[in-house]
Amino acid sequence: MRWRRARHLALPATVSFLLAVVGGLYDGWRPAVAALLLGPVLACSRLGVRGTLTVVGWSAVLALSAGAVRHLTDTSPFLVEYLLLLAGGAVTVRIAREKTARAAALQYATEVAQVAQGAIMRPMAARVGGIDVCTRHHCPLEPATVGGDVYDVVNTPYGTRVFIGDVRGHDLDAVQTAASVLAGFRDLAYVTPELTDIAVRLDALLAPELGPENFVTALFAEFAPGEVRIVNCGHPPPLRTGRSPRLLGPVEPALPLGLGTRPGSRRCWLQPGDRVLFYTDGLTEARDAEGAEFPLLEQCARSLSAVLPGDALNALYDAVTAHTGAPLLDDVALVLCQQAEVVGDVVDEAQAAGDAAQAAGEHARENRMDADLGPR
Repeated sequence: MRWRRARHLALPATVSFLLAVVGGLYDGWRPAVAALLLGPVLACSRLGVRGTLTVVGWSAVLALSAGAVRHLTDTSPFLVEYLLLLAGGAVTVRIAREKTARAAALQYATEVAQVAQGAIMRPMAARVGGIDVCTRHHCPLEPATVGGDVYDVVNTPYGTRVFIGDVRGHDLDAVQTAASVLAGFRDLAYVTPELTDIAVRLDALLAPELGPENFVTALFAEFAPGEVRIVNCGHPPPLRTGRSPRLLGPVEPALPLGLGTRPGSRRCWLQPGDRVLFYTDGLTEARDAEGAEFPLLEQCARSLSAVLPGDALNALYDAVTAHTGAPLLDDVALVLCQQAEVVGDVVDEAQAAGDAAQAAGEHARENRMDADLGPR
């Protein structure tokens, strides 16, 4: 840190020194003293108050030395230029102070936002209503970056419900909007039978709070024995692992929340052992040095085959960072869900029926696995 500060201090100090040498040796250059203000100007753009003040003092000493060499210290033009140098130096110190104050305020606001985001994006590794859930949220290394990713999993009278969304933007407003949409989902998930109605009501709730260019991509899912029901509002489609990993895209695209969305619903089969990965676009938009996209299906088939869900998500994140060759520039949220296995003598009838159907016609069922089955 000290070496970096000394390096930043060296440039403005050297500039002032060279200008003083030129002014002391070349009599024909009249504005030599006032030109030394260039050093403090450079300092206030790169350094804090203390560093800028140091360069101002250094420039003032050099100006007096150059004036003494030319025997001009008692002349009126020199005094005027010297006063201009001191006045300009005072201005640069003030600019450095204001810049430091703004940086401190931004840092404090960023830390507050990161704490708030951490409270919203609580990690989860638990069984929720018969669904094993594991989550991860990875943020960029830049401290000033705060994303708008948000997710939650709740056990409701209608089944285990999953919500994942991405608020447009990376600032305090994005965190506030994420908190609002999360609170709205929690309020509606327990009392609203249809996922499509949750999306429409959240859309109406958020619209007055969002700007004309802001929106929230969102995906809602509801697990039932042997299937998952999905409502997608402009969000990347979830991925179902298993014998043949597939993206569970919507039947028809729908607008994100805040833009008057009217989404449809889709039902997809789940075989025993299938996992469903919900994620934000930080995963799909990850690119390598040549601009190639992350091979989602191929890498998920490999990474998500790990026995433990936590190991599977860790392997997936390692794969995406290996693809990019560096930590991700965008944050990414991952939610991995799997229907819990039946233990002991308690056997779910719907699961048993699903196993029988699989034994009778597994190949045919796989071909229609992603067909839209219509409303419940």
